[in-house]
Amino acid sequence: VQLAESGGGLVHTGGSLRLSCAASGSISRIDDMRWYRQAPGKERELVASITSAGNTNYMYSVEGRFTVSRDNAKNSVYLQMSSLTPEDTAVYYCNADVLEMYYDGTYVAGKYWGQGTQVTVSP
Repeated sequence: VQLAESGGGLVHTGGSLRLSCAASGSISRIDDMRWYRQAPGKERELVASITSAGNTNYMYSVEGRFTVSRDNAKNSVYLQMSSLTPEDTAVYYCNADVLEMYYDGTYVAGKYWGQGTQVTVSP
């Protein structure tokens, strides 16, 4: 299973970006999907999460500015970010709880990470 992110870049304060993350591989089911971020010199932090039913949670500092969504048919999760500030500058990672089906018919659950995409917000 692989997660591939896209959509990062450089924006000015107040701008918007939309991140995408698509999962591929021998996937039987994806449960919770999440976006994390890690700024230089800081711990990785959970930004937003979404269940397979579409229930969402956000960290306090992005509530009302960021929106997480998913397309289960495409095994994808998105993060729409608006009113960006320099404090949002970080590498953003997607993470998913995946039930993988092996060729012999067995199933294995695991957590997978994307490679990260850089978001830079200039003053």
